[in-house]
Amino acid sequence: MTEHTRRKIYEAVDAGVTVIFSTGRGRQTAGQLWDELGLNAPMVLLNGAELWKGPKQVWERHFLSREEVRQLHAIAVRVNAGFWGYSVECLTGDKDWTDAMFDLDWMKFGIRHEDSDVLNELRDQVRALGSLEITASASINMEISRVGITKEYGVRRICEYLGIEMEEVMAIGDHQNDLKLIRAAGFGVAMGNAEEVIKLAADAVTTTNEQDGVATAIERYLFG
Repeated sequence: MTEHTRRKIYEAVDAGVTVIFSTGRGRQTAGQLWDELGLNAPMVLLNGAELWKGPKQVWERHFLSREEVRQLHAIAVRVNAGFWGYSVECLTGDKDWTDAMFDLDWMKFGIRHEDSDVLNELRDQVRALGSLEITASASINMEISRVGITKEYGVRRICEYLGIEMEEVMAIGDHQNDLKLIRAAGFGVAMGNAEEVIKLAADAVTTTNEQDGVATAIERYLFG
Protein backbone atom coordinates (compact mmCIF):
# COMPACT_ATOMS: atom_id res chain seq x y z
CA MET A 1 0.00 0.00 0.00
CA THR A 2 1.53 3.28 -1.12
CA GLU A 3 1.67 6.42 0.98
CA HIS A 4 -0.70 8.11 -1.48
CA THR A 5 -3.36 5.43 -1.03
CA ARG A 6 -2.85 5.44 2.73
CA ARG A 7 -3.34 9.22 2.81
CA LYS A 8 -6.58 9.03 0.78
CA ILE A 9 -7.95 6.35 3.12
CA TYR A 10 -7.26 8.62 6.08
CA GLU A 11 -8.98 11.50 4.29
CA ALA A 12 -12.07 9.33 3.79
CA VAL A 13 -12.06 8.33 7.47
CA ASP A 14 -11.67 11.96 8.53
CA ALA A 15 -14.67 12.82 6.36
CA GLY A 16 -16.82 10.32 8.26
CA VAL A 17 -16.58 7.36 5.89
CA THR A 18 -16.26 3.91 7.47
CA VAL A 19 -13.45 2.15 5.61
CA ILE A 20 -13.45 -1.62 5.89
CA PHE A 21 -11.51 -4.38 4.17
CA SER A 22 -13.37 -7.31 2.69
CA THR A 23 -10.88 -9.98 1.72
CA GLY A 24 -10.48 -13.66 1.04
CA ARG A 25 -7.52 -13.70 3.40
CA GLY A 26 -7.69 -14.61 7.05
CA ARG A 27 -6.56 -12.94 10.26
CA GLN A 28 -3.18 -14.62 9.86
CA THR A 29 -2.36 -12.63 6.72
CA ALA A 30 -4.79 -9.70 6.70
CA GLY A 31 -4.66 -8.65 10.34
CA GLN A 32 -1.64 -6.47 9.67
CA LEU A 33 -3.92 -4.06 7.78
CA TRP A 34 -5.45 -2.94 11.07
CA ASP A 35 -1.99 -2.34 12.50
CA GLU A 36 -0.56 -0.81 9.36
CA LEU A 37 -3.35 1.74 9.04
CA GLY A 38 -4.26 2.11 12.70
CA LEU A 39 -7.93 1.58 11.89
CA ASN A 40 -10.40 0.42 14.51
CA ALA A 41 -12.91 -0.62 11.87
CA PRO A 42 -14.81 -3.85 11.21
CA MET A 43 -13.35 -6.29 8.72
CA VAL A 44 -14.75 -9.05 6.51
CA LEU A 45 -12.28 -11.92 6.28
CA LEU A 46 -12.25 -15.27 4.45
CA ASN A 47 -14.81 -14.08 1.90
CA GLY A 48 -17.33 -13.49 4.68
CA ALA A 49 -16.71 -16.64 6.73
CA GLU A 50 -15.21 -14.55 9.55
CA LEU A 51 -16.49 -11.11 10.58
CA TRP A 52 -14.74 -8.85 13.06
CA LYS A 53 -16.21 -5.80 14.79
CA GLY A 54 -12.68 -4.53 15.28
CA PRO A 55 -9.10 -5.75 15.66
CA LYS A 56 -9.78 -7.68 18.88
CA GLN A 57 -13.46 -8.62 18.66
CA VAL A 58 -14.63 -11.44 16.42
CA TRP A 59 -18.32 -11.28 15.60
CA GLU A 60 -19.25 -14.27 13.43
CA ARG A 61 -17.60 -17.43 12.15
CA HIS A 62 -19.09 -19.83 9.62
CA PHE A 63 -17.57 -23.28 9.35
CA LEU A 64 -17.52 -25.98 6.73
CA SER A 65 -18.54 -29.36 8.08
CA ARG A 66 -15.72 -31.78 8.80
CA GLU A 67 -17.15 -34.19 6.26
CA GLU A 68 -17.11 -31.46 3.60
CA VAL A 69 -13.45 -30.77 4.38
CA ARG A 70 -12.64 -34.46 3.97
CA GLN A 71 -14.45 -34.47 0.62
CA LEU A 72 -12.67 -31.35 -0.58
CA HIS A 73 -9.32 -32.72 0.53
CA ALA A 74 -9.97 -35.95 -1.38
CA ILE A 75 -10.95 -34.03 -4.53
CA ALA A 76 -7.68 -32.06 -4.43
CA VAL A 77 -5.43 -35.00 -3.58
CA ARG A 78 -6.92 -37.19 -6.30
CA VAL A 79 -5.34 -35.01 -9.02
CA ASN A 80 -2.36 -33.78 -6.99
CA ALA A 81 -3.77 -30.26 -6.84
CA GLY A 82 -2.48 -27.72 -4.37
CA PHE A 83 -4.79 -26.86 -1.48
CA TRP A 84 -4.96 -24.86 1.73
CA GLY A 85 -7.37 -24.15 4.55
CA TYR A 86 -8.11 -21.47 7.13
CA SER A 87 -9.14 -22.53 10.62
CA VAL A 88 -9.35 -20.41 13.74
CA GLU A 89 -5.95 -21.73 14.75
CA CYS A 90 -4.00 -21.66 11.51
CA LEU A 91 -3.54 -21.24 7.79
CA THR A 92 -2.37 -24.65 6.55
CA GLY A 93 -1.20 -25.64 3.08
CA ASP A 94 -0.91 -29.05 1.48
CA LYS A 95 2.74 -29.50 2.49
CA ASP A 96 1.85 -29.19 6.17
CA TRP A 97 -1.46 -31.03 6.12
CA THR A 98 -1.69 -34.06 8.41
CA ASP A 99 -4.51 -36.33 9.55
CA ALA A 100 -4.76 -34.18 12.68
CA MET A 101 -6.07 -31.36 10.49
CA PHE A 102 -9.34 -33.24 10.04
CA ASP A 103 -10.04 -32.71 13.74
CA LEU A 104 -10.01 -28.91 13.33
CA ASP A 105 -12.87 -26.72 12.15
CA TRP A 106 -12.25 -24.92 8.86
CA MET A 107 -13.91 -21.75 7.60
CA LYS A 108 -12.47 -21.77 4.08
CA PHE A 109 -10.81 -24.34 1.85
CA GLY A 110 -8.91 -23.47 -1.32
CA ILE A 111 -7.81 -25.57 -4.28
CA ARG A 112 -5.42 -24.50 -7.04
CA HIS A 113 -4.27 -26.06 -10.28
CA GLU A 114 -2.34 -24.55 -13.19
CA ASP A 115 -4.39 -26.44 -15.81
CA SER A 116 -7.68 -24.60 -16.34
CA ASP A 117 -9.40 -27.69 -17.74
CA VAL A 118 -8.51 -29.69 -14.64
CA LEU A 119 -9.59 -26.82 -12.41
CA ASN A 120 -12.94 -26.65 -14.19
CA GLU A 121 -13.43 -30.37 -13.61
CA LEU A 122 -12.60 -29.94 -9.94
CA ARG A 123 -15.03 -27.04 -9.72
CA ASP A 124 -17.78 -29.27 -11.16
CA GLN A 125 -16.99 -31.94 -8.56
CA VAL A 126 -17.19 -29.42 -5.74
CA ARG A 127 -20.39 -27.95 -7.13
CA ALA A 128 -21.90 -31.45 -7.23
CA LEU A 129 -21.57 -31.66 -3.45
CA GLY A 130 -24.46 -29.19 -3.44
CA SER A 131 -23.86 -27.33 -0.21
CA LEU A 132 -20.92 -25.02 -0.87
CA GLU A 133 -20.17 -21.50 -2.08
CA ILE A 134 -17.48 -21.45 -4.78
CA THR A 135 -15.55 -18.40 -5.88
CA ALA A 136 -11.99 -17.48 -6.88
CA SER A 137 -9.31 -14.91 -6.16
CA ALA A 138 -7.10 -15.89 -9.10
CA SER A 139 -7.48 -17.67 -12.41
CA ILE A 140 -5.76 -20.79 -11.07
CA ASN A 141 -7.76 -21.32 -7.89
CA MET A 142 -11.15 -21.73 -6.31
CA GLU A 143 -12.13 -20.77 -2.79
CA ILE A 144 -14.83 -22.68 -0.97
CA SER A 145 -17.04 -21.66 1.96
CA ARG A 146 -20.43 -22.56 3.35
CA VAL A 147 -23.22 -21.85 0.90
CA GLY A 148 -24.35 -18.22 1.12
CA ILE A 149 -21.10 -17.01 2.67
CA THR A 150 -19.63 -14.31 0.42
CA LYS A 151 -18.05 -10.89 0.66
CA GLU A 152 -21.48 -9.45 -0.05
CA TYR A 153 -22.92 -11.33 2.92
CA GLY A 154 -20.13 -10.06 5.16
CA VAL A 155 -20.40 -6.42 4.11
CA ARG A 156 -24.19 -6.55 4.37
CA ARG A 157 -23.94 -7.86 7.94
CA ILE A 158 -21.39 -5.19 8.87
CA CYS A 159 -23.70 -2.55 7.39
CA GLU A 160 -26.60 -3.87 9.49
CA TYR A 161 -24.41 -3.61 12.56
CA LEU A 162 -23.40 -0.02 11.69
CA GLY A 163 -26.86 1.10 10.53
CA ILE A 164 -25.71 1.69 6.94
CA GLU A 165 -27.73 0.79 3.84
CA MET A 166 -26.07 -1.12 1.01
CA GLU A 167 -27.06 1.76 -1.26
CA GLU A 168 -24.61 3.90 0.71
CA VAL A 169 -21.69 1.54 0.09
CA MET A 170 -18.93 2.04 -2.44
CA ALA A 171 -17.17 -1.27 -3.05
CA ILE A 172 -13.89 -1.68 -4.92
CA GLY A 173 -12.75 -5.04 -6.26
CA ASP A 174 -10.90 -6.93 -8.95
CA HIS A 175 -11.76 -10.63 -8.99
CA GLN A 176 -14.52 -13.24 -8.92
CA ASN A 177 -14.87 -13.15 -5.15
CA ASP A 178 -15.79 -9.45 -5.44
CA LEU A 179 -18.53 -9.89 -8.04
CA LYS A 180 -21.60 -10.26 -5.80
CA LEU A 181 -20.42 -7.38 -3.62
CA ILE A 182 -19.81 -5.11 -6.61
CA ARG A 183 -23.33 -5.83 -7.84
CA ALA A 184 -24.96 -5.33 -4.44
CA ALA A 185 -23.21 -2.09 -3.48
CA GLY A 186 -24.77 1.26 -4.19
CA PHE A 187 -21.69 2.09 -6.25
CA GLY A 188 -19.40 -0.66 -7.49
CA VAL A 189 -15.91 0.16 -8.72
CA ALA A 190 -13.68 -2.22 -10.65
CA MET A 191 -9.93 -1.88 -10.47
CA GLY A 192 -8.23 -1.17 -13.77
CA ASN A 193 -6.57 -4.59 -13.57
CA ALA A 194 -9.85 -6.35 -12.72
CA GLU A 195 -11.31 -9.27 -14.62
CA GLU A 196 -13.60 -8.23 -17.45
CA VAL A 197 -16.67 -9.64 -15.70
CA ILE A 198 -16.00 -7.32 -12.75
CA LYS A 199 -15.62 -4.32 -15.02
CA LEU A 200 -18.91 -5.14 -16.75
CA ALA A 201 -20.72 -5.43 -13.42
CA ALA A 202 -19.26 -2.24 -11.94
CA ASP A 203 -20.63 1.29 -12.13
CA ALA A 204 -17.15 2.64 -12.81
CA VAL A 205 -13.57 1.54 -13.45
CA THR A 206 -10.64 3.11 -11.63
CA THR A 207 -6.93 2.83 -12.39
CA THR A 208 -4.90 -0.32 -11.71
CA ASN A 209 -3.45 -1.52 -8.42
CA GLU A 210 -0.02 -0.31 -9.57
CA GLN A 211 -1.51 3.14 -10.26
CA ASP A 212 -3.12 3.66 -6.84
CA GLY A 213 -6.55 2.65 -8.09
CA VAL A 214 -8.13 2.78 -4.64
CA ALA A 215 -6.83 6.31 -4.04
CA THR A 216 -8.11 7.35 -7.47
CA ALA A 217 -11.56 5.93 -6.70
CA ILE A 218 -11.72 7.77 -3.39
CA GLU A 219 -10.71 11.04 -5.04
CA ARG A 220 -12.99 10.64 -8.03
CA TYR A 221 -16.13 9.09 -6.57
CA LEU A 222 -16.20 10.08 -2.90
CA PHE A 223 -14.80 13.58 -3.15
CA GLY A 224 -15.11 14.32 -6.87
